[in-house]
Amino acid sequence: MTDTAKAVAEAFVTARREKRALNSYPGQAPTDLGGGYAIQDIALAFDGREVAGWKVGKINPPLDGQLGANRLAGPIFTDSVVTVAEGESPEMPVFADGFAAGEAEFLLHVAAGWDGVVPQDDAGTRAILDAVHIGIEVASSPYPGINADGPPVTVSDYGNNYGMIIGPVLEGWDTIDFNAVTVRLDIDGETAGEATTATMLDGPLGAVRFLLGNLSARGIDCSSGTWVSTGAVTGVHPVRPGQQVLATFEGHGTVACGIVAAIPA
Repeated sequence: MTDTAKAVAEAFVTARREKRALNSYPGQAPTDLGGGYAIQDIALAFDGREVAGWKVGKINPPLDGQLGANRLAGPIFTDSVVTVAEGESPEMPVFADGFAAGEAEFLLHVAAGWDGVVPQDDAGTRAILDAVHIGIEVASSPYPGINADGPPVTVSDYGNNYGMIIGPVLEGWDTIDFNAVTVRLDIDGETAGEATTATMLDGPLGAVRFLLGNLSARGIDCSSGTWVSTGAVTGVHPVRPGQQVLATFEGHGTVACGIVAAIPA
């Protein structure tokens, strides 16, 4: 598996560097999450860029039972993170001939100094945070079938992440009931989805616990702090270059972006 995983990892990283699509999966596709994370870990070492945080995505039934997990994770690189004030709308690149989507997400930041012990409840999870913001995850991969081929494949290419927009702080985050905030995502002025975190397993705080357990099991240190993009509240909504995305967190502000095609340097 090592040589196979190395070939796949290097193919994905190279395609991302060259900002070009892959018409087919570049090698033997993993069939379980362990295989997907093996490719991801090799890709991280080959890539060499700084990781600012991690995205968490949901694995739906019946695959969650078959794969032994109901979430997955992938890295978010520092050079793909944009911090905005309300009203700003940065242009975010995607692979025009690959897969691209926009997702409204709560962004939770684990404070520096985390001792490696995964919290067991929401109170313990809030205690290790130092910020919560509203935001958008830009999901994109050179490979068009990144999600359709199943979670192990999604994991193998950075969990399908290609960027994160950090919007305004979520006021009162240390006590807020995330389920009480209605979230809507619009594309070109049309509502693509609306929901609350009640649809997201054990919510954003549970996503943090999952991620910390996942990273610990993989030997990845995040004691210096890390962002967690905790999952698509309203769903995974396909986008294409030229479209405008607006995420509204009722009572807490908005985050927006334009979608553009990634252009080779």
